Amino acid sequence: MRHILLLSLFLTVLSLSTFSQDIKLPDLKGYKKTTSYPVYLPENLWDYIDGAADTYLAYGFVDLHVAEYKKGKNVIKLEIYRQEDHTMAFGIYSTERSPSFRFLNLGSQGYITTDGAINFFKANYYVKIRTYSKNENTLKSSESLAHIVADMITGGSEMPSVLSLFPETGKKINEETYINESVLGHKSLNKAFKATYESGNDNFSIFIMENITPAETRKSVEAYLTATGNEAADSEIGRIMLKDGYNGTIFLAWKENRIVIISGLSKDQSEIADKYTSEILK
Repeated sequence: MRHILLLSLFLTVLSLSTFSQDIKLPDLKGYKKTTSYPVYLPENLWDYIDGAADTYLAYGFVDLHVAEYKKGKNVIKLEIYRQEDHTMAFGIYSTERSPSFRFLNLGSQGYITTDGAINFFKANYYVKIRTYSKNENTLKSSESLAHIVADMITGGSEMPSVLSLFPETGKKINEETYINESVLGHKSLNKAFKATYESGNDNFSIFIMENITPAETRKSVEAYLTATGNEAADSEIGRIMLKDGYNGTIFLAWKENRIVIISGLSKDQSEIADKYTSEILK
């Protein structure tokens, strides 16, 4: 038995080691590549990004590969974060994205900030490239490196499919996010895509949660209703307006595998909530 346990442990360590080493950091013409950084894993990610590590871990962080590219005094740093899956990669990417950035046709989606940093995601990878140089050629090289890495990563360049469920009318562009845990501050609500909307002078948010089975949907709905002091509803289809002590008026609807939550509207705006809910749950 002891030999079996030792063999199992060895195979696990070997598998993780192989898994964490299979990223090839590309070369960049005219630059000297340095790869002296270790491969960061969940247990030592704090050594590299300190307090930000918790957020990455909450989105299924697997490992991080880092390289630096030097040309004279100009330095470009490349960080390739591997997350658990495509949704998690979008999730961590969306936490650091702003609609004010200049968006690029890069991976599934990418952008460049005013200070020249480039971030994008593709498949289950989140890639960050930055330089403190203001040299125009260096900034162009950073963008070239981004495209090299995007082409290197295998897998499709599609956005998460759930995003297509959000109605376009009134939706704010490039403000969609994914919340893996504690949606609206409730532990019973997890794994939700969120989009923000504007209707006249009103701003509100729509959350969509996709479950594997209707039973999981009912379980989440019942837990949320109980947490907000409402009577549980054991049915596969339902619509309720409720008062959430943390979030005010909430419009909650569910059908089969899907849950829709709308926050930010007042109780006399049920017509607006019904319009969006019906489109999502049709």
